Amino acid sequence: MIVYLMCFILFFTGLYGVITRRNLVKIAISLSIMEFSTFLFFALIGYVEGGIAPIVDPADPGQVYVDPLPQALVLTAIVIGLATTAMLMAVIIRIFRKYKTFDIREINELRG
Repeated sequence: MIVYLMCFILFFTGLYGVITRRNLVKIAISLSIMEFSTFLFFALIGYVEGGIAPIVDPADPGQVYVDPLPQALVLTAIVIGLATTAMLMAVIIRIFRKYKTFDIREINELRG
């Protein structure tokens, strides 16, 4: 139970960073923290105490297996998260080259 609570604390820490920070790089890091807390939560959902890898052995039908679906979803989400983070950082670099700052408020002032 405490591990699930830690996932939510980690998620809300990232959310706090997204809402309160003005630096674009810090916002991207906060989004990554939120993303990883979600990955951890999904991996914990599939965990079974005493479970083994889901390789079915017909000779031993009484085994308890770990659910492989959340693990597969997390692996897919990690790849997608890496691609979106790379794209976000590329956009941040382009914004920095144009406005010479990472501060959102300064960028808003320079744009107007």
